Amino acid sequence: MSPTLARRLFLVVLAVAPLGACSGLMQGASPGVVQQAAFERLPTGIVVTPQEGAARRVRLEVYGPETIRVTATEDADLDLPESLMVTAEASTTTPFEVETRGDLVVLSTAEASATVSTVTGAVTFLDEDGQPVLAERPGSRELKPVTVEDQDGDHRFLATRQIWESPEDESFYGLGQHQQGLMDHKGHDVTLAQHNMDVGIPFVVSSRNYGLLWETNAITRFGDPRPYGMLGDRLTLRDATGRFGGLTASYYQGDELVVQRQETEVNYEFIREWSRWPQGFKSQPGQPVQTGDMGKPGQAGVRVVWEGTMETATAGEHKFRLYSSGYVKVWINGEMVEDNWRQNWNPFDHDFQVQLPANEQVSIRIEWTPEDGYLALRHMDPLPAAEQGALSLSSEVGNAIDYYYIGGDNLDEVISGYRGLTGRSVMLPRWAYGFWQSRQRYNTQAEVVDTVRRYRELRLPIDNVVQDWFYWPENAWGSHEFDPARFPDPAQMVKDVHDMNANIIISVWPKFYPTTDHYKELDAIGGMYTRNVEVGARDWVGPGYANSFYDPYLPAARDLYWQQMSDSFKGMDFDGWWLDSVEPDMHSNLDIPERTLRMGPTAAGPGAYVFNSYPLVNAENVYRRFREEKGDERTYILTRSAWGGLQRTGSTLWSGDVVARWDNLKDQISAGVNTGLSGIPNWTHDIGGFSVEARYSNPQGMTAENKAEWDELNLRWFQFGAWSPIFRSHGEFPTREVYNLAEPGTPLYDAFADALKVRYRLMPYIYSLAGDTYHRDGTIMRGLVMDFADDRRARDINDQYMFGPALLVAPVTEYRARERTVYFPGNATWYDLRSGQSYRGGTEASVAAPLDKIPVFVRAGSIVPTGPEIQYTSEKLDAPITLVVYTGADGSFAFYEDGGLSYGYERGEFSTIPMAWNEATGVLTLGARTGQYPGMSQSRTFHVRFVSGPGEVGFDAPVARTVQYDGAAIEVRR
Repeated sequence: MSPTLARRLFLVVLAVAPLGACSGLMQGASPGVVQQAAFERLPTGIVVTPQEGAARRVRLEVYGPETIRVTATEDADLDLPESLMVTAEASTTTPFEVETRGDLVVLSTAEASATVSTVTGAVTFLDEDGQPVLAERPGSRELKPVTVEDQDGDHRFLATRQIWESPEDESFYGLGQHQQGLMDHKGHDVTLAQHNMDVGIPFVVSSRNYGLLWETNAITRFGDPRPYGMLGDRLTLRDATGRFGGLTASYYQGDELVVQRQETEVNYEFIREWSRWPQGFKSQPGQPVQTGDMGKPGQAGVRVVWEGTMETATAGEHKFRLYSSGYVKVWINGEMVEDNWRQNWNPFDHDFQVQLPANEQVSIRIEWTPEDGYLALRHMDPLPAAEQGALSLSSEVGNAIDYYYIGGDNLDEVISGYRGLTGRSVMLPRWAYGFWQSRQRYNTQAEVVDTVRRYRELRLPIDNVVQDWFYWPENAWGSHEFDPARFPDPAQMVKDVHDMNANIIISVWPKFYPTTDHYKELDAIGGMYTRNVEVGARDWVGPGYANSFYDPYLPAARDLYWQQMSDSFKGMDFDGWWLDSVEPDMHSNLDIPERTLRMGPTAAGPGAYVFNSYPLVNAENVYRRFREEKGDERTYILTRSAWGGLQRTGSTLWSGDVVARWDNLKDQISAGVNTGLSGIPNWTHDIGGFSVEARYSNPQGMTAENKAEWDELNLRWFQFGAWSPIFRSHGEFPTREVYNLAEPGTPLYDAFADALKVRYRLMPYIYSLAGDTYHRDGTIMRGLVMDFADDRRARDINDQYMFGPALLVAPVTEYRARERTVYFPGNATWYDLRSGQSYRGGTEASVAAPLDKIPVFVRAGSIVPTGPEIQYTSEKLDAPITLVVYTGADGSFAFYEDGGLSYGYERGEFSTIPMAWNEATGVLTLGARTGQYPGMSQSRTFHVRFVSGPGEVGFDAPVARTVQYDGAAIEVRR
């Protein structure tokens, strides 16, 4: 509906119904029946009382021209708790109009409309042309009472679910950072429950250019809300001999078969399942089986094999969820569907789907080498046809169905609308976009300083070093004290790093030992979760120590937590905080009910009620207090988990303790892209994988074959890291410094150095992208759907992405691959960054991927600013900039600069130079500069180089033109 027509209809409605409580005869009722239905107009929206359905009241509130909040409650009470994610308030300035159409109440802004059925309460959203974009399925709204028990007693909440219709050609993205290798979530099940490597954010975006922010802090499911069951729950199992009732489970010690029995479940999922181990494999009560797989002398490893057949009465695509650590392989019908390894203490899910026929036996075999790990294989029947592919969100604990619809002309506008609700993305300091060197862990002050010194001696660029955990005395976690034997003068350590033009951040956990003064102070004000201590839990340090986490939902505890940090590190001048284990992860192998008890009760309610929000509340507190303390100097936070709104806290999210495996490398691509599509632009990962298999753990003892794979895996991961928003190397032994990964003077070392140097040569482009994240709500690591929305083939590609608007990155994720297939999206021409060879959009090609390079391509029409060779990001800031123009299409770029360290950009202290390339005239226009900042050079030298095909295209290739730019617009002809 046009705005003009909407206004006319609105005037008609006003003529018969004054503002306030409005009522009218609803058309579209059963013949001969006249129904009375009421709606109430509010200053910011409307409230409708449906005649039927789970909700007694449905409220629509306008938050902007294309942002509308929907709240549905089981009673008349619409007074809900304040949101932790959303900082915006309903708009009192956005004009909107209301009309009735039959049994619909229509709320319209200039750019969007929403209709509410007065019969069912179902809501439908339409674009500015009146075309449907998203519609709730009538009758799908669920509001079911649920009781949550914790140490404070019983609490009444609602379990909620809403289904929206979704056409077959729709794709869904976002939902946080997940490790399943999925780009498009449509038709898949995604659980939003914070985990070491898996981050839930209840924001989903659609290829139809809208987003939904689901207002909850509880565990939430996208897709099928039914719990996955064990194999025997829905499948008919037979063992290897054909007997009904389960699979044959064979337990081996080395090559010796020790126990064989029939089992209905493949289930060693959590600590509570340790009791299932057969006699002869158990150790002490409450302790894991001692499998001997961790390299213990004289011990033969345990291996378990399950085999038999399964049968279903329901043909279709069946879903399986493998939760595992150690080595595990799964075959179905003789085909291997899973081959995984994960460190024993950090198991996680691997989802896969299998087409199963009805009423036929299908073979299944699972082989597991536990390494003191965990395992479960779960299953789910296909959904009914009507629900497959629908958009469904459900939460276990809540107060109402409450969500925000955000429309836009493209996904950048949708993400901008989301940040309008949850907060703008705070700019990081310039140095954050340089290279980070980290290790688990630097054990001494000398190791930290010597690491930076060695990089400088080798002239390898570096900006940051990280002090990970355990700098404190062994029995003093949470004391924030340095062990004086290993760190005699932390302030001098920081000064030494700063004197080498580098920065340093330090790890601070929300975890405390009860013996520390900090625990006692927090406990005295009710600011500690105590169940972990009360049940006798011990961590993995030394003999194992009692421990627990603080309650950030208690304001007094937040204040005290920060004060303890500030006082402990006062005068040391660290540049930022590494906020680790903020899920919080009290133990990686607790079942969910026990986790919710140990992370509560909180000052905001039971742990189940606030389950996912801990990382946001913790980061926001540290950001606000750190910023107050540092004044105008930009803060920095690295955090292992997130929730909606994290981007407003000056934080970088990293993908947790992933492992050094090729499949984990590949999974990081879709994880990072969907993080960006969830509104978080600053993301990183542990280059090389945090944990390593035993075959890699001893550099001197590696076989030649394992050494070759280790070298190549680290190099390929490092190359991907150079094209990630934040470029950071971190992991367990072997150490990950470039000079420890490769011997200087070797081709391998040169390849690492090349990736570093390319990153730093592109810093003018990268920092412009960083500025864009704040000023235009930009996204650095971009899904192909963002820039090529009409290219259906590009939507589900899970191993390519855009790095800013110009660069297409195709990492290499297979061992010994020296070429790979690349899809070139859209109608653009693409140039190889290294050779200049061109490729036509909409086509696929096998491209060269030599060991020292990964494929990167530039879209025709791009203007890419590059800089000189530097050792750190603040070096040579006034040096000439080379503008590389990739011809073949019109294009533009906004070259951004600011002081790099202060919040002056929030006060308008920045400059932008608009640049445009006109293909027809062959003219590059450097537009008039807007803005300025303290210390800005008034004049700049720009070199210009044009690329139109193969030739000399390196960073130091000859330039075509050189111009002096003083802020006034100039033209450069080719």
